[in-house]
Amino acid sequence: MKTRNINEGKDEVTIISAGVVIEGKLISNGNVRVDGMVNGDITANGNVTVGQNGEVSGEIRAEAIVLGGKVTGMINAKDKLTLEGKAVLQGDILTKILVVEAGAQFDGQSKMGGKESTAVKPPQAPFSSANEKQG
Repeated sequence: MKTRNINEGKDEVTIISAGVVIEGKLISNGNVRVDGMVNGDITANGNVTVGQNGEVSGEIRAEAIVLGGKVTGMINAKDKLTLEGKAVLQGDILTKILVVEAGAQFDGQSKMGGKESTAVKPPQAPFSSANEKQG
């Protein structure tokens, strides 16, 4: 039985060229660039770039995401989301770092931070010194 390397295709780039329409889910172990249209969710273990003429209707999940075109749907960028000047996003954002260039349009809610910053931390007991007098 042949085993698959989990890093296989990590450096590869899948390009959805202008004029191409994808209907359904797109899953990639590497990077994805969309210059055409995707009607469905995109999940990539690498980065996703939506070019100025690209359009996505669906959720996008990736390490880093750069939007230059139009996206309708939720964005989940593990590390960073960049909205370029001509980007139009209608949907919610979940990311650690958000960069919005002048001219970008965003209609939705954004939530930023890693797991540590979004988790509710229990209150800590007041500091007590071992040198305090007892008695």
